[in-house]
Amino acid sequence: MTTVTIHREERNGPGRIIWGAASGAGLGLAALVSYELATRLLTSAISSRDDQLLGGMWAAVATVFVCRESYNESISAALSRTAATAVSFILCLGYLLFLPFSSWGMAILIAIGAAILIMIGRPGHIITTSITTAVVMVVAGISPQHAWRQPILRLFDTLIGIAAGIAAVWIARGLYSLIHLSESKVRTEKSQLKITKETLS
Repeated sequence: MTTVTIHREERNGPGRIIWGAASGAGLGLAALVSYELATRLLTSAISSRDDQLLGGMWAAVATVFVCRESYNESISAALSRTAATAVSFILCLGYLLFLPFSSWGMAILIAIGAAILIMIGRPGHIITTSITTAVVMVVAGISPQHAWRQPILRLFDTLIGIAAGIAAVWIARGLYSLIHLSESKVRTEKSQLKITKETLS
């Protein structure tokens, strides 16, 4: 849940409470930032109020998705999310440019997306791609006017959420490194002071 790797002994010791509180606060703050960015950038000139709220939710979900235990895991999750959204974007946009929403259309797009991902050796992206496709298609059914814009807006929201999540990971990683650097420095100084006292005595 946190954005940096914490030593196992720290998780099981007194530092677990601090680690948990900091992780939860960081994740919540990152989700808030991505939500606010998405809802404010999607102004009424671009989309409706419903689309703004949906965009904020979509961005927050993307942020939560990419905030992982380590920086490398977060980058991997971000790439996975981007790839899945891109596949869904292409399928949904191609469909909605010519046809209205239908449950059969949604099912066919999910099947096509899964088949493509298996053929290119990316079966791990199937779940995320299928969920994205289902949400985009159903929202297009709820708001049929200019339905073709839904894949574009959701791609936009996803990129905002991923950027906010990776930024949060990077900041937390830097803070964690600074804290441990200062703690190591303090421990080193204490050790040197102890050695000095023992030498003098």
